[in-house]
Amino acid sequence: MPSAESDLDSPAPPPHEPLSRLPFPPITRSHILHCSYHYWHPRYRTLTPKARLIPLSPPFIDYLRADGIVLPAEDHELHSSTDNDSGIFSASTSPTASDSDSDSVEPDPSLEWLSIHQKIQETIQELKGCVHPKLNWSAPKDATWIAATNSMECRTANDVYLLLKSSDFITHDLEQAYDGCEADADVTTTTEQIPFHLVLRQTIPALVTSLEFRCFVRGRELLGICQRDLNHYAFLPGLVPRLRGCIEGFFEDNLRESFPDDSFVFDVYVPPPHDRTWLIDINPWAPRTDPLLFSWLEVLQMRGSISEDGMMLDGSPENDEEGVGDQGDKSEEVGFTPEFRLVNRDDPEAYSFNTPQYSAHKLPKDVVDASGDGEAGLRDFMGQWRDILRKQEADDVHEKNDDT
Repeated sequence: MPSAESDLDSPAPPPHEPLSRLPFPPITRSHILHCSYHYWHPRYRTLTPKARLIPLSPPFIDYLRADGIVLPAEDHELHSSTDNDSGIFSASTSPTASDSDSDSVEPDPSLEWLSIHQKIQETIQELKGCVHPKLNWSAPKDATWIAATNSMECRTANDVYLLLKSSDFITHDLEQAYDGCEADADVTTTTEQIPFHLVLRQTIPALVTSLEFRCFVRGRELLGICQRDLNHYAFLPGLVPRLRGCIEGFFEDNLRESFPDDSFVFDVYVPPPHDRTWLIDINPWAPRTDPLLFSWLEVLQMRGSISEDGMMLDGSPENDEEGVGDQGDKSEEVGFTPEFRLVNRDDPEAYSFNTPQYSAHKLPKDVVDASGDGEAGLRDFMGQWRDILRKQEADDVHEKNDDT
């Protein structure tokens, strides 16, 4: 089975030659699939917060890929309505008299995947009426600006669709999951053949985001841990020994030997009283995964307890007669401790001077304001924009003529 092998196998460039790219090992399609929620969740289900997976049909995938946002009518009532706050339209199965003045009425898109629509509604109710959605790899965190709650919380199926269809992260899952991957003899599926799943995770009550951490594993060795919430919390430094112990123990007991690949990134949540660790996600050992408080070059060049020639820091071979299962104890004997990195009080991340997270995926305020008046508002905005472009083109032509 192919795996994302340790970058220790990749020869490092001579010191005098600058790096032209990050020294990642080859990224295979099998490694990407191993990090898909639908692949690893059955194995680690008892370690994760409560979640349900719904296999997605080709018509539903086509709906997510389609341009525009048309939401199913609530409970399939025979009417259509416009949310004046968002500019998002709810479709209907047939027009009513009130629709006679409209140019057209969008059909209910869920009629082609009604069983999925009903399963989503049932699952939301099963999970206490509030869920966080994601696809195989990504959650639509970049689309929370369009939600009424400005968060990932979804209480209806339409809340889920709105986030999924507004997210660039979801589009990446659907269109670019295998980008940058090398040929893999064990995986012949194309992007279109990936078994996509919708993951609905029960909302964690009183989630403490300061206690979410990202962990980096290379060659089945935990190298580093850092915050996921990029804010400074004065209480965290005092908890580092306890948190590190919890996360190291969790990794040794549950992930080190059982995950199919040698190198990967995983996210955990360690809520008070810090005696249990929850597995939140597993991410590829690849540039697409955000290293947060580290840089990928830092992580790739970390020495760990194993040197580049495959020897333990105490001089013994990495693979000895005692077997793989004893390597964790050996690393402890030589005193290796994963780096635990927090946002310090003086770090730029600790303040609001930096660019808001996911801001590159948001729309200009003028567009959002125009959408508040529905389709007519967007049409007027487009007309005004065309007038501005035409005037600018005319001014450019006039200036060019003056120059000649």
